Amino acid sequence: MIPGEYGCPMNKLIIEVLKIKGTCPVYKVGDRIVINEGYKLSLKETDKVCMHSLASIIPYYVALSKGVDPKTLGLAKEGNKAYLQCLDPCEFTGGGTVIFEVELRK
Repeated sequence: MIPGEYGCPMNKLIIEVLKIKGTCPVYKVGDRIVINEGYKLSLKETDKVCMHSLASIIPYYVALSKGVDPKTLGLAKEGNKAYLQCLDPCEFTGGGTVIFEVELRK
């Protein structure tokens, strides 16, 4: 397989909690979700998974795992890291909106 290709064993998508607006009952800053080989959720390397956050991650994880530039997807202004947020509008729910930094490691 070619490095950067979907399913390449060398690819690891690291999704890390960068910031929390409000109070999140699931995540804390620094928690990680790790996806290996483009589609395998690493339970050993993942701290926690909130179902609400998956709704924000799922549309992008395949493209990011394939090495698509986050700027092309509108997920960054500069650099090679993408930024996503969960769907919880904390101002209206009393919960917490989580900001994720997403990086592809080959």
